[in-house]
Amino acid sequence: MPVANNKHSATPTEGVYVAVEELLQLRHAAKDISLDTNKKSTALMDGDSRTSFRGRGMEFAEVRAYQAGDDVRNIDWRVTARTQKPYTKLFQEERERPVYLLVDQRSPMFFGSVRQFKSVFAARLATSIAWAAMKNNDRIGAMIFSDTEQTDSRARRGKHATLSFIHELTAFNQRLHSPLPAQGMTSMEDMLNDIRRVAKPGSAIFLISDFHDFSERCREPLAILSRHCDLTAVQVFDPLEHHLPSTQALSITDGQGRLNIAGQSRAFAQSYEASFAEQLYLLRRAFSSAKVNFASVSVAESVSDFVRDLFCSRRNIKRRRN
Repeated sequence: MPVANNKHSATPTEGVYVAVEELLQLRHAAKDISLDTNKKSTALMDGDSRTSFRGRGMEFAEVRAYQAGDDVRNIDWRVTARTQKPYTKLFQEERERPVYLLVDQRSPMFFGSVRQFKSVFAARLATSIAWAAMKNNDRIGAMIFSDTEQTDSRARRGKHATLSFIHELTAFNQRLHSPLPAQGMTSMEDMLNDIRRVAKPGSAIFLISDFHDFSERCREPLAILSRHCDLTAVQVFDPLEHHLPSTQALSITDGQGRLNIAGQSRAFAQSYEASFAEQLYLLRRAFSSAKVNFASVSVAESVSDFVRDLFCSRRNIKRRRN
């Protein structure tokens, strides 16, 4: 079993497992996060998510020439007087947008060499997004996957939905005990197909995983899902998966046996890094082809800093598209 080298931990297990009390504290870190969406919401209920749908609503969008059938109450009299032609105001309608969190807590996520395990980073990131969604009055749904189990929480609004998600996520996280996958482990393809069954068109979906088993078979469900939802994928990786110390001896264990390896050659280290870079390139290409927002983050980074950077980046992308 890997052991995190967490110099920042107040307790020996802080970077290995999450606790409910810790995830509750992330509410303060999420107070300045705004979850923007790039796709039109198709929900029938009113809510707080702004969409590209043009209709009568709360927020002014633009002015255009009056057309037969337009509501005369929306005529912009100032523009009409200035141009001597009738113009009407259009408003950006607000629609509800459910937020779904798909969190990978399978065995390969139970690994870390610095600061925190991948499973812990994923849990902290998902919780930060959940708090931000609650602040925005979005409904929150979740699917949490272990090797052989999963939750299926339908989208609900309010603090109770967030607290329920936190307790379920903590339970899944604390059941992890080895990075070795169980036989017949749920695949990434299964996860994508399951979220398709649950998420309604117009939903915002956040998929958090290391994507170690992403394959060509994942492309079709990913593309179908992205066609109707605003999908963001975050790859979580450990620095040791990206770079091996070429001059240091390594000790590797599968939880039962241990293997000591002498310092690696420069060629081996370069080949190891090239393998990770190729995997990352293939992921970026697959998600870009499916028009999915994609980010890759090391567990050595601060979760709160990454969350701020992630949503700042999403807002910039949205502004460029508009």
